[in-house]
Amino acid sequence: MASQSRFGINEWLVDEQYERYLHDPGSVDPTWREFFGSQVPVVGRQARNGATTTHDSHDGTDESAIKAVRVAALIEAYRVRGHLVADTDPLTTGQVVGHPELDIMAFGLRDDDLQREFVVDGFTGQTTMTLRNVLNALQEFYCRTVGTEYMHIQSSQERRWVQQRIESPQPRPDVAEQLQILYRLGAAEAFETFLQTKYVGHKRYSLEGGESAIVLLDALLLRSIRRGMTEAVIGMAHRGRLNVLANTVGKSYTEIFHEFEDAVDIRSVQGSGDVKYHLGAEGTYRALDGATIAVSVVANPSHLEIVGPVAQGVVRAKQESAAEGGEAFPVLPIVVHGDAAFAGQGVVSETLNMSQLPGYRTGGTVHIVINNQVGFTTSPASGRSGTYATDVARSVEAPIFHVNGDDPEAVVRVARLAFDYRQTFHKDVVVDLICYRRHGHSEVDDPSITQPAMYDRIDVRASVRKLYAEALVRRGDIGERQVEGALRDYQGHLERAFTETRALSVPLSPKPVNPVDAQNAAAPQVTTAITEATARHVIASQTGMPRGFTVHARVLPQLRRRTTMLDAGTIDWATAETLSIGSLLLDGVPVRLAGQDSRRGTFGQRHAVLIDRRTGAEHTPLSSLGSRAASFAPYDSMLSELGALAFEYGYSLARPDALVLWEAQFGDFANGAQTVIDEYISSSEQKWGQRSGVTLLLPHGSEGQGPDHSSGRIERFLQLCAQGNMTVAMPSLPGNYFHLLRQQALGEHRRPLVVFTPKSMLRSKAATSRLTELTTGAFRPVIPDETVDTARIRRVLVCSGKVFYDLDAYRRSADLSDTAIVRLERLYPFPEEEISAELASFPAEAEVRWVQEEPENQGAWSFVGPYVHRLAGRPVECVSRPQAPAPAVGSARRHAGEQKDLVMSAFH
Repeated sequence: MASQSRFGINEWLVDEQYERYLHDPGSVDPTWREFFGSQVPVVGRQARNGATTTHDSHDGTDESAIKAVRVAALIEAYRVRGHLVADTDPLTTGQVVGHPELDIMAFGLRDDDLQREFVVDGFTGQTTMTLRNVLNALQEFYCRTVGTEYMHIQSSQERRWVQQRIESPQPRPDVAEQLQILYRLGAAEAFETFLQTKYVGHKRYSLEGGESAIVLLDALLLRSIRRGMTEAVIGMAHRGRLNVLANTVGKSYTEIFHEFEDAVDIRSVQGSGDVKYHLGAEGTYRALDGATIAVSVVANPSHLEIVGPVAQGVVRAKQESAAEGGEAFPVLPIVVHGDAAFAGQGVVSETLNMSQLPGYRTGGTVHIVINNQVGFTTSPASGRSGTYATDVARSVEAPIFHVNGDDPEAVVRVARLAFDYRQTFHKDVVVDLICYRRHGHSEVDDPSITQPAMYDRIDVRASVRKLYAEALVRRGDIGERQVEGALRDYQGHLERAFTETRALSVPLSPKPVNPVDAQNAAAPQVTTAITEATARHVIASQTGMPRGFTVHARVLPQLRRRTTMLDAGTIDWATAETLSIGSLLLDGVPVRLAGQDSRRGTFGQRHAVLIDRRTGAEHTPLSSLGSRAASFAPYDSMLSELGALAFEYGYSLARPDALVLWEAQFGDFANGAQTVIDEYISSSEQKWGQRSGVTLLLPHGSEGQGPDHSSGRIERFLQLCAQGNMTVAMPSLPGNYFHLLRQQALGEHRRPLVVFTPKSMLRSKAATSRLTELTTGAFRPVIPDETVDTARIRRVLVCSGKVFYDLDAYRRSADLSDTAIVRLERLYPFPEEEISAELASFPAEAEVRWVQEEPENQGAWSFVGPYVHRLAGRPVECVSRPQAPAPAVGSARRHAGEQKDLVMSAFH
């Protein structure tokens, strides 16, 4: 069998391709052409000029040239596969690992070639080297305690950039840098040791075994300071979080210890609070020389990687606020992952995919994987299909640096390299910090039950601080007294903090958050009406195109109709939304709208961005309102709900001045973002005092489109409503939607808003509003029935959304003037006063029914039923589809029959 080259091909193929290249460079694949052209141009010239005379059986091809090509292929093989044999695992450090595809025999080279000089133009900056020196250099660059994956990057510029830095001698850090590393390792270890001693049995998700993560963060932040970055935002799960809060963000030890003592005054915060290893913090990183940078850790739940896109949204918002006239990406995003979660959770892939998308770019994120080599109790063999936990990062061509966590100097070197790559190319980069977990997953379980061999090795392994200190002393770089002195000082500092904590009799009160009065949780009224002049100014932007811009023939009539509607005084849904957003821009409120196909609108109704029919150029009409208008940023998102909504939530946290809208293609699709809704949108204020004004637009309505295009799952959102945590609305009029959005943006109540928006109503002639409804009035949580004589009413139907129009049409056709239809436009906070007043206006003996299109076990009934029953003072019947596990049927004909029956039963 022919030997295999590093590329997984026979070595004769390398020879064959090279011979073809010599004869005609254009006859080989561009990849081979780049390879031969960059590695062996001198060899090629020597062979053609007859510089050597030794030939073999390769049809006269020079043997030296052929072997030089093989040496070049060997170099390339190490670049591609050297990481596979790198010494990156602390638990197997020093064990020599070979790879058959890196053996010189696989390239047709022999031991007697080791002393032979070969042309290696460009490698290590030299022209020629012996094969032995080539191998030594390759092993030094690619097979020590750093394994580098970068040859999957398509850009030759980026590959060369990494290659030049990897293939350069790395000077040893000076004494000051070594002491900095040692100090940070000591701080990290002492913190964990102290907690392990004082709070036995407490969950803390310690960093023991991975203390070099603190050194890594330290190096990144120092580099950030030197490059003039304004801030760093860290998103991370549990492992090492308390250590990072203490030693990187600067959270006081006293505060952390109070949390272990359970001495936080929960009465001073809104709602439930959260466990200590979920909490975020804002602080200042301070280098030993006094230099500082603002740094924060984003609060997160136990859904591990979901914090990644949230952090990205925070960074994007901060960058847009800070970068006016300055650097484009002045805030550094750092996301710290666990190895099992990085490989296992799909939101990681979603977040990586965002990294180069126009609406989501943050200038590159430094991803740090704290690689414990085990996930809770699950081994890598059961947790991923690929070689590395970081394989998913190859999808965005991010360079990946696998580094041995027990070599802190290499960790610092890699951190600087990762930061410089991010700054140079504004792309994501991954540092895979391979370490171990000294204790069980949460310090309360015994890991030796499931990983006995691993923990036999861990139990006898000294800490990275001790190993590094011994190495420094052994090399004569620093003295032993300096080593132990630094650790004693830090332990003493922690002990003093512990003593002070125990001595305090008054519970520690976090930053207070004003509690919410659940009975008055609805946002106070603000002025949301606009002038007719403002409306005309906004609508003028819809038809005033740039010179030479060709609007699509099917779009232009829709835009012109907006002017016609304004003249006629009748406004449809899309026009009302345009007026709402445009007027907010004129009020100085920035607006960000993102979602699947949201620029055009799923139903071809919005047209926030126009595409030139001939050139493909883009034009955003609402961005042409004038220099004083705020920015409007509409984006088509990737096909994601989970990561995309998490990003918008994070963005809303850092831009409370903006209206942040996320739109689902269909309301049902929000199911894919349920983690964000449960863990952040509905409860973050209760847990972390974190206020967001993110707005969800969820197209909703039973219209015969099947189970997955009907329901935005109203019941799920209402089940999460309590203590005034968010607003849930289903407006039936464009004018009410107009006021609702403006109220959300202009009010001081910064809480999430969930709007169940229409589909068929977008073009319904019945579902329109008068212009005067926009130039006067405000949002109405309840719309009374002004078409009936209240004294003659025998039946009151209460409903929300589209079903009103079906009910009203049937009432008109059947001339049922004894029935009133009341519209509940805001489901939560429930408008008790308004509903109570409306029901009281009807005779006491009148029947009250709640009507909804959804099955009885879905929709708003289970939530609003008790309210309406109590306020009506009489039994309330629910008119709906029968209980069902699916939101709707799959047959349009069957749906129409059901809808007809439902409407008729509401009146009979």
